[in-house]
Amino acid sequence: MGFYEKLMTMDRRVVYLAMALAVAVPLFIPFQVPIHTTPEVKSVYNFIENLKEGDRLLIAIDYDPNAMAELHPMALTICRQCFAKGIKLFFVTLSQNAPGMAEQLVSRLSKEFNKKNGVDYVYLGYKPYPGLVILSMGQNFRISFPMDYYGTPVDSMPIMQGIRNYDDMKAVIAFEAGWVADAWIQDANGRYKLPVALGLTGVMTADYYPYIQSKQIFGLMGGLKGAAEYETLAKAKDRIASRGMKVQTITHIVVILFIIVGNIGFFMSKRKQP
Repeated sequence: MGFYEKLMTMDRRVVYLAMALAVAVPLFIPFQVPIHTTPEVKSVYNFIENLKEGDRLLIAIDYDPNAMAELHPMALTICRQCFAKGIKLFFVTLSQNAPGMAEQLVSRLSKEFNKKNGVDYVYLGYKPYPGLVILSMGQNFRISFPMDYYGTPVDSMPIMQGIRNYDDMKAVIAFEAGWVADAWIQDANGRYKLPVALGLTGVMTADYYPYIQSKQIFGLMGGLKGAAEYETLAKAKDRIASRGMKVQTITHIVVILFIIVGNIGFFMSKRKQP
């Protein structure tokens, strides 16, 4: 077997070793990946910055633990920005695998900012059938959420006094790893005109840019890069996504190099054939 044929039949263990090194080594080498912020991420940041103390924002944690690496950093940074400004947050989750993860996020932030459940924020919890829940919340939050995640009647909470439906919210920031993003756009925005911004996994992002152009969403944060952009804008102290960008950048370079090597082997072996 010639040299170029060997390039096309490289032992997969070599590939696995190279990828393992690409993931591990950047964690121990101090360098930064330049983060250039995009308009669709800036629009979310500017929207929240323009809110006033006491304004209300709906936060949807609609992703599973397998999307946590991409979406958790942006959710953490945005909620920190909101709590620092005194914005009241209303948390919901429409993913069956997310309630415990969302509760962990809410508990962490409430302790960090000394916020009180039922006064500064409320975690309404999870309900199945996302489309129906989103529609019902447009009429009255209490249809789907008569009690919060902890079993407390929402009417007994100071934060819920005078709150009925989307008319009492400034917007929803929805962190999505699946089709529920479409329901927020079609039902919350399309039917009830609630402003919507999305935080999405990287593979989903390209499909939702048309909604920016049609103004059905006012902002879009895509994958780890979108989270890193938001951390840059917010000057986040715990830059989880920005550190992750080092690993993502190096692994992408390694993948591209293997593709180039494989193609060189393919075309050169073809040229040598009679």
